[in-house]
Formats: sequence, C-alpha cells, structure tokens
Amino acid sequence: MFTRIAREDAEQHPLPGRVWHSYFGPGSGVSERVSLGASVYPPGSKPEGHVHPGEEETIYCAAGRGRIVTPDGVADVSPGVVVHVAPGTFHATEADGPEPLELLCIFTPPVVSGSYENKEPA
Repeated sequence: MFTRIAREDAEQHPLPGRVWHSYFGPGSGVSERVSLGASVYPPGSKPEGHVHPGEEETIYCAAGRGRIVTPDGVADVSPGVVVHVAPGTFHATEADGPEPLELLCIFTPPVVSGSYENKEPA
C-alpha cells in the first residue's frame, strides 16, 4: 500500500511563528510509527522554542535559510541540510533569509501536531 499527499491536501495548523502542514500522523490512517509534516516560517520569524519529550525529530531544509538553536549549539540550515534533534532537547527555529524557511520534519514515535507548544526548557 502507498499514499500520496499533496501540500494542498495536508492539514494546516497555524502555530506560533509558522504554519504546520501535517501530511500524516496519529489517527491519519497512513502510519502508526512516524509523523511527517512541513513547517513554513515567514522571513524573520523567531518563535519561542519547545521540547518533544519522547520524540526524535529529523529536520530537512527544503527552502530558505535559518538556524536551529539548542542549549548545546546552533545549526545553520539551508536547502539540503539535515538536523537531528534528540528527544527531550529544547530547540528553537529562526528564519533569517529573504524568503520563507521551509522545513520537512519527521517524528518518531509520531507526534500530535502542536502538542509540544509553550513548553519551557528542562
């Protein structure tokens, strides 16, 4: 079995400083073990960070320029760069290019969209 999902068919969730396009996740009927979506940050966006207590996040930069900021350091992102964030790691995203920053985000185990917002670093 396979599933095709176009951007316009993904669920949109406005979150602080970005729009989350949820391609699939818990309850979608596509996968029980992983969730995938795209975060689109307008130029200059710097929302407060958050923590995924039990989920790994792998981030692929599809377009734009910015950085992922953690207590351990800063990872500059541009198209083709991948950043992996371990469970329990506080991280924030900053978009600093002239165009939107688009990040493809893969979570395992799957995450419920927006369930991690407004969490302070541990």
